[in-house]
Amino acid sequence: VQLVESGGGLVQPGGSLRLSCAASGFTFSSYKMSWYRQAPGKERELVAGIASTGGSTDYADSVKGRFTISRDNAKNTVYLQMNNLQPEDTAVYYCYALRSLVPYLRYWGQGTQVTVSS
Repeated sequence: VQLVESGGGLVQPGGSLRLSCAASGFTFSSYKMSWYRQAPGKERELVAGIASTGGSTDYADSVKGRFTISRDNAKNTVYLQMNNLQPEDTAVYYCYALRSLVPYLRYWGQGTQVTVSS
């Protein structure tokens, strides 16, 4: 099983990034996918989630209206489009997979760094 994130980097405030998470080794379409982030000295927090079919999404209040989660089940990939980035969005962003049926298997990616700074 692998979850490989990409697309992180350094961006100025107000800029945009698109994160990708490529999944392999499990039935991607049977898993809810989420993005979490962890800033230095803080706990890991949920950023956004998307149902296995892509039919529903949820977001942290801090990113609503700026971030969009999407998935392509044909490509086994989940995305996070991040617009109007702010310094407080600086964190390591992790991809997370949770099986929608019993057993509730779960997997984490290794993370990708996003730094928002002028």
